[in-house]
Amino acid sequence: MSPDRSQAAYAGSAADLALRALDALRGIGGTAMIAGHAEQTDDPQAALAAIRIVGADAFAPCVLAGAEFHPADAAAVAQSFAVFPPPAHAPAPPPTGPAEPWLAAWRDWATAAMLTRFTEDPQGLATGSPTGQNGSAEGGRAEPLSGTGPGDALAPRPSVAPLLVDTEPGPEGGAEGGRAADGPGAPWQVWSVRMGQLSPLALPGLDGPVHGAARSAPLALARGATRAVLRRDFPTAARITRWLALLAADGVPLPLDPVPLVEHLRLHGGGPRLGLDVAIARRLLALEDA
Repeated sequence: MSPDRSQAAYAGSAADLALRALDALRGIGGTAMIAGHAEQTDDPQAALAAIRIVGADAFAPCVLAGAEFHPADAAAVAQSFAVFPPPAHAPAPPPTGPAEPWLAAWRDWATAAMLTRFTEDPQGLATGSPTGQNGSAEGGRAEPLSGTGPGDALAPRPSVAPLLVDTEPGPEGGAEGGRAADGPGAPWQVWSVRMGQLSPLALPGLDGPVHGAARSAPLALARGATRAVLRRDFPTAARITRWLALLAADGVPLPLDPVPLVEHLRLHGGGPRLGLDVAIARRLLALEDA
């Protein structure tokens, strides 16, 4: 398979898994949603890659709606780590290293942390050894994960969150701000996009430096979400809005009401991924028919 065809297959499979997660969040479908995705496919490799692309959001029905986390789901997630192992050490953050591997490491850590939250031996799952369960409907009320922990054995947690620097926008309102975007920190335009790329971490039960960065800069998140809406970049707006919804759920004062923003995004199509982001945000905001 050519690289382009492979990427297209992975993206298509990820969209299918996001739709399954969205249905499960709404109470539609049966159990073992993740395993069903991996088993009911003509391309098992793409299905396993999709689990890593959707990442921690595949656990959203369990965390936010009390859905059961099936042992077969745990095995499928663990298998995705076995087939697509992350680096043994977390990549360096920009500007020392490129942004995407570092962002992927954060997303992998979140997935591994969620797997650890719902299973006793996630590494054993990948090799077929028995495992017990900590969760299902009660799992959504587990203690938040922070610092290092068992999940690090599958995917080491980066030590640094996206760093925001206080710069003024450039003449065209872009991200330059008189400073390179990949300098020691990033202006709010770049920083908010990077936080959006880490939206799978915006779930209850996860905590760490990225969440601390979000709590310390709600204005930058609000500006980033608003900017994305004005640019009609609704997927980015939805991802950033996830953080605003999580902050609101945690009682953090915000410079804007996220509910009208979420409802505005709900009106726009954009496929299962955007729909899942909006549904998660609505659940976080306790809107009735999320």
